[in-house]
Amino acid sequence: MSQKDIQTVSAIRVLAAESVQKANSGHPGLPLGAAPAAYALWQYELKHNPADPKWNDRDRFVLSAGHGSALLYSLLHLYGYGLTIEDLKQFRQWGSKTPGHPEYGHTIGVETTTGPLGQGIANAVGMAMAEAHLAAIFNREGFPVVDHRTYTIVGDGCLMEGISYEAAALAGTLKLGKLTVLYDSNRITIEGSTDIAFREDVPARFAAQGWHTQVVEEGNDVEKIAEAIENAKADPRPSLIQIKTQIGYGCPAKQGKASAHGEPLGVDNLNALKENFGWPLEPAFYVPEEVYATTAEAAARGAEAEEAWKALFAEYEKAYPELAAQYKDFYEGNGYDPWQDSELFAKPDKPNATRNLSGNSLNYLAKKIPNFFGGSADLSPSNKSTISGSGDFSAEDYTGQTLHFGVREHAMAAIANGIALHGGLQPYVATFFVFSDYMKHSMRLSALMKQRVVYILTHDSIGVGEDGPTHEPVEHLAALRSIPGMTVIRPADAMETAVGWAQAVTANGPTALVLTRQNLPQYPESSLDARKGAYILREAEKEVPDVLLMASGSEVELIYKAAVELAKEGIEARVISMPSFELFEQQPEAYKEQILPKAVRRRVAVEALSSFGWHKYVGLDGAAITLDHFGASAPAAKVFEEFGFTVQNVVDTVKGLF
Repeated sequence: MSQKDIQTVSAIRVLAAESVQKANSGHPGLPLGAAPAAYALWQYELKHNPADPKWNDRDRFVLSAGHGSALLYSLLHLYGYGLTIEDLKQFRQWGSKTPGHPEYGHTIGVETTTGPLGQGIANAVGMAMAEAHLAAIFNREGFPVVDHRTYTIVGDGCLMEGISYEAAALAGTLKLGKLTVLYDSNRITIEGSTDIAFREDVPARFAAQGWHTQVVEEGNDVEKIAEAIENAKADPRPSLIQIKTQIGYGCPAKQGKASAHGEPLGVDNLNALKENFGWPLEPAFYVPEEVYATTAEAAARGAEAEEAWKALFAEYEKAYPELAAQYKDFYEGNGYDPWQDSELFAKPDKPNATRNLSGNSLNYLAKKIPNFFGGSADLSPSNKSTISGSGDFSAEDYTGQTLHFGVREHAMAAIANGIALHGGLQPYVATFFVFSDYMKHSMRLSALMKQRVVYILTHDSIGVGEDGPTHEPVEHLAALRSIPGMTVIRPADAMETAVGWAQAVTANGPTALVLTRQNLPQYPESSLDARKGAYILREAEKEVPDVLLMASGSEVELIYKAAVELAKEGIEARVISMPSFELFEQQPEAYKEQILPKAVRRRVAVEALSSFGWHKYVGLDGAAITLDHFGASAPAAKVFEEFGFTVQNVVDTVKGLF
């Protein structure tokens, strides 16, 4: 390595170790071992412009091993992304720009929120898929306006997680040649040597999945690492570069030991580290001017690359004005407002399953929003998630809009996050509602990062019937409703389904559309008020109702019919369709009181799922007809009857409140 390489790598290492030490909390091991790999990438290979972190054609860098965040913050500081030394000193402190794990939208230059191991590599696969799709649509001979790469640093922990297998298998199948994984192979986890649980030949695993693989034996060899990245660029397959490192490198008492992973080095060990690198003990957080000069070279190249791209795009606009306009629409929106489109909300006159109605809305919106990009975990015929005539995204044709994730729900959701984070596309994914458990952590991250991912979740209750309790979701709706920032919508008819889609494509965050397999009636009274989360579907014949009936989805039919029966007996019920708790909670208090007046204490909620969450609406004097146990295998009508989801049971429950 040259002297400037050695000096800059040392600066990265020392800054990371000092950040952890000052916080008395964090993970110094990975930054000390992986610093040469990160430097080789950022200094010599990564196309990035710190002056414009959102440049569309930048390379993406994902620190999948997010516990090593001190490494990323050191890089962001040294390469001019606006993080200051003071920010590094505030590592892991309240209100700082340097939280314990990288957080998208919080720190400039952070491409995705990582820390839950394996998420980052799956996000990176999504980013590479987005690049491939956009390049296939927009590039023309002599005009590679979409031409960037995705890199991620992963550790042993990331590659132990099952999500990494799922994502890597799909990446190999799709031949995502612009994806490169730098594997920080230090063979240490929190519990000790990886020999206790992880002895596989990782390059062989990736090779079997269709990847190009290389091994760099010396993790401090910047030139060899940069050479391996160049080799990766030249290969049409996705690439794994195993870089053999030592955790806690440079700290005599910690190097190669599990204790280097997740605890500060200690003052004495930090000083020993500095002495090893020929670094002054004081002042703390010292960076030589020569280091800033070195990193500025890369920043200058990045600025030049962006200027060259802007010039290229200007010529592209002249040569292909319609494509250039469409490119801008993909990234910036084309001005379409679904709420002003009456055709979207047209009402059919026949009963239908909301999964079918969702498919209709998806296909209608795809004509208005052409950058939809999504699909299913091998269930598209069942969950109606295919855009008609869109073509399949494959290694042979990246222009296709329909994605086939295979039976890989967890990776599917994390890949969708990567697609959304990349920009330019509207991702959606689909599976059976019961399998949302497999996606839960990635869905949580969609909400945490405020990414507009649409989750199509069909077969939403015991209405699945013969498939039995393994496939009948019970607790799932409550689980999704509990995620901050996740909008959950369980529509009752075509109008409410269309409202759900309009909400999903305009939301500042993810939306889960929870849909039936069985046919449901269409209600003449359903309206755009569904966007408020709850509204009056059928009003009582008296100013103050005797009882409030509320439900979502398929159970709205039960309360509607029950209200008719109750009226025959002189009991006036207000029927409230409540497709979304979250949207209802966003409404003004006056509206909530209008729908659920406090003076009416007799209330009944009906939902063929867990009761959890309904009690705040039914109150102490109300009742909930719900399902707080697992389902059963039988025809759907029989299961509903046996578990009390009948009009008569609703009527009897209401009478019991008097």
